[in-house]
Amino acid sequence: MPRREEGFSLIELLIVVAIILVIAAIAIPNLLRSKIAANQASAIESLRVLGTSEVTYAATYGTGYSSTLAVLGPVPSGALATSSAAGLVDDLLASGFKSGYQFTYTPTLLDTTGRYNGYIILANPQIVGTSGDNFYYEDETHLIRMNATAQAGSTDSCVAE
Repeated sequence: MPRREEGFSLIELLIVVAIILVIAAIAIPNLLRSKIAANQASAIESLRVLGTSEVTYAATYGTGYSSTLAVLGPVPSGALATSSAAGLVDDLLASGFKSGYQFTYTPTLLDTTGRYNGYIILANPQIVGTSGDNFYYEDETHLIRMNATAQAGSTDSCVAE
């Protein structure tokens, strides 16, 4: 009596692998688009947080807007908030990098008393097409502006307030 082999044939295994590859080819681009959309939404929300933190900083310390993002960062353990460690944003935003975006802060409108009465925050994707597609801009007007092809500026269209 012939002995029957158990297991899968090479053809069956190749068909299963081909099906898995087809499913992966469909799913991976959608996953990347979802990640980019999430990073862009996070960048807009981070700009809102930074804008609110700047207003809070200026009102609390009476010295105008902050000189750097790091100044808005966490308070050292056991210490109280000060104008050099205000505790208004998390350590990621204070470092300038969050959710695939790099945040560049520039204080502006320096007056004769040494106060910054304005600021510019740029949010640029760390890797265009992978971590994000759009470039964002916010200033002391608290309008968030977007450019899809290059660094955003004050004349680009508004996407959020």
